[in-house]
Amino acid sequence: MIACDLGSNTLRIVELDCKSGQRIKEFERMVKTADGLHQSGRINDAALQRIIAALQEAKKIFDLQHAYAVTTAAVRMADNGAEVLETIKKETGVAFVMIDADEEARLTALAVSWRLEKLGYHDSYMLMDLGGGSTEISVGQETKSFPVGIVTMAQKYGSAEGVKAHLKSELLAIYSYLDMVKKPSLFVATAGTPTTIAAFKLGMDYAHYEAEKVNGTKLDTNDLDEALQRLLAMDVRERERWVGVGRDDLIVAGVLIVKAIMTAAGFREMIVVDDGLREGVALQKCREKQPLSAQVNLN
Repeated sequence: MIACDLGSNTLRIVELDCKSGQRIKEFERMVKTADGLHQSGRINDAALQRIIAALQEAKKIFDLQHAYAVTTAAVRMADNGAEVLETIKKETGVAFVMIDADEEARLTALAVSWRLEKLGYHDSYMLMDLGGGSTEISVGQETKSFPVGIVTMAQKYGSAEGVKAHLKSELLAIYSYLDMVKKPSLFVATAGTPTTIAAFKLGMDYAHYEAEKVNGTKLDTNDLDEALQRLLAMDVRERERWVGVGRDDLIVAGVLIVKAIMTAAGFREMIVVDDGLREGVALQKCREKQPLSAQVNLN
């Protein structure tokens, strides 16, 4: 089963074995869909061309004509979102479906829950999915989406100092929501910032990232502080070796946001899960297409 997730910052594609739920192949490219979106309200031509180029590259690896492709916050928010998807379909043959925040959160939670069970966790948890243009917080069956993301924050404020100075006002709605929800046993985080920092803690640079090693990694507030200090002390070239070319400003903003949300939720430690929306889409389609007897390992 092949699934594509066009996010606000990254295009992620995976092929899963429906019987085992294990990854066969995966692909990820930073396309910066939301680049300039905060200022213009539109997905710009440069971002569109990056998306098309990445899909053309991916077509050499996957049969994308049979892929299930979804897109999220950046395209939802963009005035030209529908036009962009039509151009992508015309140029690549890949038909993306724009899903709402609730469906995005449901599918992400499906993948995360499956991974947590494989890791031996069965307790209740709060899930934070920090994207480029939005953040979803899920507790049990309830999910709230907030228009705060690492791309929009980094471009709006331009520096770590700027992001830090405006964290409280930008995250006020999230703080208010967290005050109202019952605290579960675990805090779980998915998406690029927590997985990158987990890899950094494990000594894996961007070119040698291994999802299986990152899955289940624990990060506490001291880990986040230390990672941020070490990254800020590096020159740009060295920092990009660890977090990826063009991602250094985003990861810095992301660490500040992750720590603020985790602390406000009353946790000092998180469990990092690499699985996200693309895996959720693939698992959902596996469940829909396979006979019940073949689904036992997915439940």
